[in-house]
Amino acid sequence: MNYKKVSRYVVLGVLFFLPVTFLLFLYPATHNYSPLDIVDESVIDLESFSSEPEEKVLLLDHITVLGFFGDNPEKSSTIALNLKELVYDKFKGFKGFQIVILMPKGTEEAVKILKAEISSYEDLKFWHFVFGEPSDIKRVFYSLKTKGNLSSSLETNQVYIVDKGLNQRGRLDDRTDKELEKKKSSYGLYAYNCIEVAEIKNKMSDDLRILLTEYRQKRKGEFNSDIRRANDLKADNNE
Repeated sequence: MNYKKVSRYVVLGVLFFLPVTFLLFLYPATHNYSPLDIVDESVIDLESFSSEPEEKVLLLDHITVLGFFGDNPEKSSTIALNLKELVYDKFKGFKGFQIVILMPKGTEEAVKILKAEISSYEDLKFWHFVFGEPSDIKRVFYSLKTKGNLSSSLETNQVYIVDKGLNQRGRLDDRTDKELEKKKSSYGLYAYNCIEVAEIKNKMSDDLRILLTEYRQKRKGEFNSDIRRANDLKADNNE
């Protein structure tokens, strides 16, 4: 018997079947994950807002990262750069994805300066600044579930995820494993602080990836998991 040939075939067999076995273990996990929670419904859409160039920008039928930069958009340059580098550049190729920033009318020229700062000669095709009256901006903001407030200048460091059906997405229970072990009271994550790079990388990016996976599976007819609602969480807490 040629032991060298046998050994070679054994090694080749292991090299072939090991990755296949690994993928088989992964397969159930990719089809039975927990979808991103709906934390609020009926977010107000943007029919009353305008944009430059004149195109209608809406939340409906899009996966949107929604932000508010206020009267002085230059003060939000750090937020904008973090969003550009850590979110927009990563997800701009996904179907239906967009970033939308709500701005008060009269800030159009300041927005042009900010766009030039963050664009770096790249196309911001899926990043929109829309302009509206302060009352319209407040109406959209207060249709969101949030723990913070909009400043007097209509600005916040927080951004929000809105799905194609005008539902706000996030986490109904954002406790860590240690907090779960200690049975601490649950708390939600409804918005993402774009000053905190770690929060964007470790939470927001993961949540967007989960949501995009959900819609990709829906297009393929593979999605069969129910979205967990707030009353489900309450039921868990009452057990």
